[in-house]
Amino acid sequence: MPPPLSPSRHLLPPAVVVVALTAAAMHRAWLHERVAALLGDGAADSAGLAIGIAAWLAAAWLGSRVLDVVVDRPTRAGRPRAIPRLLADLLRALIYGAALFAILGSVLDQPVTGLLATSGVLIAVLGFALRNMIADIFSGIALNIERPYRIGDWIELAPGVAGQVDEINWRATRLITTEGTAVIVPNGVAAGSRFVNFSRPGTGFRAAVPITLDEEVPVARAKRVLLSALVCADGVLAEPRPDVLVESIGANGIVYQARFWVADYGRLSACRDAVASTILQHLGRAGIELAHPKQDVRAHRPQPRTRVPGTLRRSLMRQLELFSAFRDEEIEELAQALNRLELPAGTVAVRQGEAGSSLFIVAEGVLDVRMQSDGQQEGRASLLDRMRPGDVFGEMSLLTGQPRSASVVANTDAVVYELDKDHLDPVLRRRPELATQLAELMAQRQSRNSLQRQAEGAAGLAPAVAAPHDLLARLRGFFKL
Repeated sequence: MPPPLSPSRHLLPPAVVVVALTAAAMHRAWLHERVAALLGDGAADSAGLAIGIAAWLAAAWLGSRVLDVVVDRPTRAGRPRAIPRLLADLLRALIYGAALFAILGSVLDQPVTGLLATSGVLIAVLGFALRNMIADIFSGIALNIERPYRIGDWIELAPGVAGQVDEINWRATRLITTEGTAVIVPNGVAAGSRFVNFSRPGTGFRAAVPITLDEEVPVARAKRVLLSALVCADGVLAEPRPDVLVESIGANGIVYQARFWVADYGRLSACRDAVASTILQHLGRAGIELAHPKQDVRAHRPQPRTRVPGTLRRSLMRQLELFSAFRDEEIEELAQALNRLELPAGTVAVRQGEAGSSLFIVAEGVLDVRMQSDGQQEGRASLLDRMRPGDVFGEMSLLTGQPRSASVVANTDAVVYELDKDHLDPVLRRRPELATQLAELMAQRQSRNSLQRQAEGAAGLAPAVAAPHDLLARLRGFFKL
């Protein structure tokens, strides 16, 4: 975008010309005598006409330059220009048109009234022939004055016709769709129809994805799982916070609206894809299926499906890398020992610095890992990580008994399963060799977390990485192996 015009440098040349020609016109009689004495009366008359015509054209030139300065003057961020470009073009045409009639009337001594009458008839004929184009032009002027949308805004003129405003000219508005194609919309159509501006009044707007689940799934649990997916989906704004509502209850199940905010309409398709994918992932981890179409007539009412209590627990345990070396019967033993905890949003699952001897597996919901560094004010802990379904935290306290290195707070309503040291102790006593594998896996996990913190610029918040032999010694000492 070119820099704003300097008023003094932009207006000085036409102003000098106007002053010079005005002075020459005021002394026309004196100049006529001098030119007539040298070149004759014909040349003097022609020189007088040329000075008069040039004076009016110079005045029109100066007027158009004043419009340029007004249109291109700097404005505060977010404020529209004083005069839209399209209106400025119309005013510039009127200025030169007025100068033309002034030349005809005052310089050439032509009957302007008759010319205006003839021009009126001609304009009426042309106006009838070009009525649609003229309507588009005046609609463009109205759009530039009211400014319901601007260059760069995302608008939807009709269902399926949406794009980013690329140009607003005399006759039409050009949109660039998300597919990269151009849509040309006459200004008359845009001004005379209802359209949606996704970029006003703010840059963000809310969208929704409908999800249908069986009525057998408790509403509170369905909302918890869907909300955790929204919080974890890429592209969803954290503020305003997403939410989940029950839209309707139908024959096929309960329809939920997973509502979220998007920063830019151009990212809507990608954001919907991320939301839908994350919802399917979280539903799968929770063992919840989408509703299937139901038959209108049933011979008998089927019994509600019930989940085997240990199935989800075994699944959560088996997917943890930490217990990859454990046998199936050992996994079953630990799964049966898990303690189920429901954490309302805002509940502190573990607090930094407190003693602990258990780990937690996230089954539903989202939890934030926060760490308070030295010198940081109370309640100003930094967000270190985000725990999602299938993630585990507190393993260092379980294996070594060290205090909690960070606080974990429920971002949404959550369900976690707790595994205590007393549950793991019998397994390690039967198979002490598992301690070595646990120490190696913990060292690898700490190393990966440290590299991730460095990539995110939060290396100072991550706990120090311990060597495998140090972890093994601490583990054996804690379990007295």
